[in-house]
Amino acid sequence: MNIKELLKFAFAYCGIVIGAGFATGQEIMQFFTNDGIMSFAGIVLAVLMVTFTFRQSAKVGYLYDVESHELPLIKLFGKYFGTFLDYALIFFMYVTCFVMIAGGGSNLNESFGMPVWVGSIVMIILVSITLMLDFDKIIHLLGIATPILLIMVIFMTIFAFINADLSLIEGAKYADSTVPPWNVWWIDATVYAGLMYGVGYSFITIMGSDTRLYEVVKRGSLLGGLFVLILMLLLNGGLLLNMDIAVTRDIPALVVANAVHPLFGSIYSIVIIVLIYNTVVALMYAVLVRFTEAKSKKYVVLLSVLMVVAFLFTRIGFVELINIFYPLYGYLGIIIGFGFFILWIRKKIQRSPYYDNTNSEE
Repeated sequence: MNIKELLKFAFAYCGIVIGAGFATGQEIMQFFTNDGIMSFAGIVLAVLMVTFTFRQSAKVGYLYDVESHELPLIKLFGKYFGTFLDYALIFFMYVTCFVMIAGGGSNLNESFGMPVWVGSIVMIILVSITLMLDFDKIIHLLGIATPILLIMVIFMTIFAFINADLSLIEGAKYADSTVPPWNVWWIDATVYAGLMYGVGYSFITIMGSDTRLYEVVKRGSLLGGLFVLILMLLLNGGLLLNMDIAVTRDIPALVVANAVHPLFGSIYSIVIIVLIYNTVVALMYAVLVRFTEAKSKKYVVLLSVLMVVAFLFTRIGFVELINIFYPLYGYLGIIIGFGFFILWIRKKIQRSPYYDNTNSEE
């Protein structure tokens, strides 16, 4: 086992799943923290579901050496429904791109007083430059922020537990039950798992295809899932301990970070921007290679057009975009994840043709 390759896969995996909505605290607040103390159980359930389905999709990507998400969807759901899911996924991936870009603008505005549109343009330029690199370099860049985020979230959560005026139970009293999509912790967890899966499915399938070792695909998915679990539990705890203020903010995680020190909060803001960049790069690459060949003339033209349109949509606003599109995206992810669960059941009952390319065991 190549430890370097394993960590590279796991950090990139985590960097894709942990995007703007998570790092800002807005996703965690809407899907979990506002469910009160049961938010911790919801996080464990969501991460278990998404780790399982991501592992299956990465394995299928490896075994079929796919170039996009299209082939696995058609094999799982048939030509017509698979094609429908293919285009629905493309639509929501693109929508998420401009949600993330809007998140970058909101973050820079709350942290540094910069106009929202300036932050959006900076993100678009950085993403466009990155998408012209080789795929292996893109994977490397996506994993850089993960260990930094892990260290910062651990530190600011420990600080919150030591210094916060509220306890977890007291913080839960400030939860807004009107915010979660269903306000039933296990349903909210399932929808969020679908959302994470919808966001990361396409790129992680391509990652599995690009990885040299099957063991790295299997174990890297599990390690990446563990990193995600730790980050979500810690950030949720930090938000509950500062819930009286955090519940009123667009970027609630900055309340936890700024409680440590304003400079720490500024550094965390930069990390958020990097994570926004991670998710936009992953999603936009998956959309582009679905219709064009990487780095071709058509690829560049399509990238330019999509980025201009994305900038126009960012004017709607970060929180509003999450409220409108994320639950719907979650339902789509649930459908795709369920397909991979059925695939896994088939493999256990009788050897599935999708896994005939290897003799490796679970």
